[in-house]
Amino acid sequence: MAEAALRTLTQPELNRALLARQLLLERVRSPLPHVLERMGGLQAQYAPAMYIGLWTRVEGFDRHMLTRALERRSVVQGTLMRTTIHLVSKRDYWPFAVALRGRRSERARVYKLPEREFERAAARVREFLSSGPRRPSEIVEALGAETWRPGVGLWLELVRVPPSGTWEQRRADLYALATDWVGPESASAEVGLELLVRRYLQGFGPAPANDIANWAGLKVTAIKPALERLQLRRFRDEQGKELLDLPRAPLPDPDTPAPVRFLPVWDATLLVHARRTGILPERHRPRVFNVKTPHSVNTFLVDGQVAGTWRYEQGRVQLTPFGRLAKATRAELDEEAERLALFHA
Repeated sequence: MAEAALRTLTQPELNRALLARQLLLERVRSPLPHVLERMGGLQAQYAPAMYIGLWTRVEGFDRHMLTRALERRSVVQGTLMRTTIHLVSKRDYWPFAVALRGRRSERARVYKLPEREFERAAARVREFLSSGPRRPSEIVEALGAETWRPGVGLWLELVRVPPSGTWEQRRADLYALATDWVGPESASAEVGLELLVRRYLQGFGPAPANDIANWAGLKVTAIKPALERLQLRRFRDEQGKELLDLPRAPLPDPDTPAPVRFLPVWDATLLVHARRTGILPERHRPRVFNVKTPHSVNTFLVDGQVAGTWRYEQGRVQLTPFGRLAKATRAELDEEAERLALFHA
């Protein structure tokens, strides 16, 4: 009986929920750490994508705001969810990092080395970095490539620090120990897993448990205890799958107008964990993610869905729509493109 009473959410409802929670229905005026916490962090393999992702969500954002926040350490770049670089608030860094340590054993099996080998290598790198941030070339020169091997970063929490990983110096290749840059470890795995779940639902919900785990890069069994401890709302999607959500999280009317928005490469709203929302129509997915562009491409949204791609070239933002656009829509896109071009300049 309880299952039959669950409210069914349509894809348009899930779409508007995602847009609202990802701050794509209306730009906000909030401190950057708070914005990142609301969003569940920001994927940041390509440094300019962080800046564009925040520009499209934060009223009055300029590039110096993020660079200053990185320098002041109120926001941090670290290898976190899905073992990819993410920009998160200082407050969220340690809970996320500690919760994600569960990936170590699995990664050791991938690299076909015992964990103790990674632990020894991590200890050597930790000692070397205790004197301050270093680049990979310096680590390899001092310790050898066998020590600075792929995967060793999972056994010691490292952050990527400015001036690298900024708009001006885009390659995020200056490493520091998180204990030095962020501060002492300050969370348990239990607390961290609960925060991961809450941040995901806050930024991407309502969602099935599988999507939460997919976003984090963990197995569903790893997050199940956190799901059981938290008080959550439950819905169903149109296929009958259970969706989990935070109490009182926004669920806008599906007819809520959605303004045009420009997204950078790797925006997490377009990844498979958010497929249920229809923000990236499946017929367009091969044009955004494929073997030639595994990093995805810059995209723009019309009425809450990807409707084309964009690129910045010779001082202008050039649009490539996937289909015909209404005259009013094209005018709105052109205005937003001009603002984005000014942001680049």
